Amino acid sequence: MSEHHLPAADSFVRYAVADHVATITIDRAERVNALSLAVMDDLITAIEAADIDPEVRVVVLQGADGKGFCVGRDLIETRELDVRARLQRDALQMRGTRRNIFEAVLECGKPTVAAVFGFTLGGGAELALACDVRIAADDLQIGFPEATLGLGANFASQVLPRVISLPAAFDLLYTARRVGAHEARALSLVNEVVPRSELARRVAEWAASVARNAPLSTRRYKAMITKGRDLPLAAALRLDVGPNPYLSEDRLEGVAAWTQKREPQWKAR
Repeated sequence: MSEHHLPAADSFVRYAVADHVATITIDRAERVNALSLAVMDDLITAIEAADIDPEVRVVVLQGADGKGFCVGRDLIETRELDVRARLQRDALQMRGTRRNIFEAVLECGKPTVAAVFGFTLGGGAELALACDVRIAADDLQIGFPEATLGLGANFASQVLPRVISLPAAFDLLYTARRVGAHEARALSLVNEVVPRSELARRVAEWAASVARNAPLSTRRYKAMITKGRDLPLAAALRLDVGPNPYLSEDRLEGVAAWTQKREPQWKAR
C-alpha cells in the first residue's frame, strides 16, 4: 500500500502491519493520547487503510504507554478554537466537514480490538466503544465526563446502552463517574481484565487467534451482527451482507485442510 494512504511520519498516530494484524497507536503519551483534530484525522486515515488492505485481518487500537489509553478530546485545543470561534459546524455531531472518528472505527469491516488501560475518558472511552472487543488492564479508569464539561457524548449516548444495560448506561452518563476495570468487566463494558504488564501480550494473543481464522468468515460475522442486531430475527436470518464464505475458495480450502489434518492457507477469496 502506498504511503499516501497512511499517516505522515511526523504524525501522532503510528500504523504498522505484521502477521495480518494492523496496529494503530495514538502516540501522544505526554497529553495522555488526547484527540486533537489532527490526531482524529490521522486515526481515520489509519483505520481506512486497514479496512481496505487485503493483508489485514484484525485491527488493534492502542495508546502509547503512559497514564492512559486516551483522555478524549484535546480540551486545550478545543478552548483555543472556542476563543477563535472556529468550532462552528465541525462541532455538530455527525455533520460538518470532518468525518466522525468513532463512526469510522465502528464501520471498519475488519474485527477490531481496543487495548485499554489507565485513564480512558470521554472521547477515549467512545473510541474504545467503537471497537468490537475491549481488553483492559487492571488499572483501567473508564468514564464519560461530558456532563461535567457541558458536552453531549453523542456517540456514547447511542452505543453505550447497546453494549451494557440501559440502567447502567444512564448511571454512567448521568453521574459522569469513573469505573475501574473489574466493575467495567461486570457491566460487560470490557471483555476481560489482565494485569497491566500483560496487556500487550494478551491483546496480541487475541488478535493472532482471530487472524488465524478464515478472514471472510470473520468479516461476515461482523457485517451480519452489526447490520442484523436490530432487525426482527426472521429478517436478520435472511440477511446476506459482507463476503459470502459459503461460495468461497476458502471454504473449500478449510474443509480440505481439516480432512488432510493440516493448517489451512487462506486467500480471502
